[in-house]
Amino acid sequence: MGEPTIARRRFITGLASSAGIALAGCARTDPPTYGNLLRMGDLVNYKAQRLLFAGHSLAPQYDRSEISAAPAIGTTDPANSSQPFFVAEHAEAYDRMRKGGFADYRLTVEGSVSRPTAFSLAELMQMPSRTQITRHTCEEGWSSIAEWTGVPLKLVLEAAGIEPDARCVQLYAYDRFEDSIDLFDALHPQTILAYGMNGRELPRGHGAPLRLRVETQLGYKSLKFLRSIVVRNEFRDDWTIPAGWSWYAGI
Repeated sequence: MGEPTIARRRFITGLASSAGIALAGCARTDPPTYGNLLRMGDLVNYKAQRLLFAGHSLAPQYDRSEISAAPAIGTTDPANSSQPFFVAEHAEAYDRMRKGGFADYRLTVEGSVSRPTAFSLAELMQMPSRTQITRHTCEEGWSSIAEWTGVPLKLVLEAAGIEPDARCVQLYAYDRFEDSIDLFDALHPQTILAYGMNGRELPRGHGAPLRLRVETQLGYKSLKFLRSIVVRNEFRDDWTIPAGWSWYAGI
């Protein structure tokens, strides 16, 4: 048996051991997925990603010539009552803002922050921006490459003043979707709040006026139609896991 084989076995054994410890104690540092033995694979994936990419390794980026067609799926209009994730209480506000060119749009950031803030779209666009051409990988098996422009989530969180006890970022949309990411991914340089796509304003079908882009995870983590952000000092998941998806979907 060669040394590479032994090394691989030791690596896998180490991951399994750390997963077992986390599952047994469900420590305060564990994300919400990991209180259930059926989610063992999720835990191993999470631990492996964090072990192999301890720093903020960047997801692959592409040339403009490689941009491909990107279908708009899921909710394409939060104001449309015929869509499956329609929420009446948010639909009216979204429709009003859309008709006004999103001039009245506000992204609220609250929770474990020292300066709760409501950012207008204009204010977000005045912050330093980042443009990246990345691959959107869907859990349904398709993928596409697009150019995204937006403000790094890190800058928005810093502007609101992240408290020392913060552990995760919960995001809410104008449809029924909500999700959360840990601070490691929230502060990743490629995690942005995108307001532009392929050199133009973000289309409604892709989440206008603002969507999350988490380039290190599967597409469903990149929430569209962002409404609010709550920084929390504990993990909470009211949507992803109950709906049958992994909380952590690293790629």
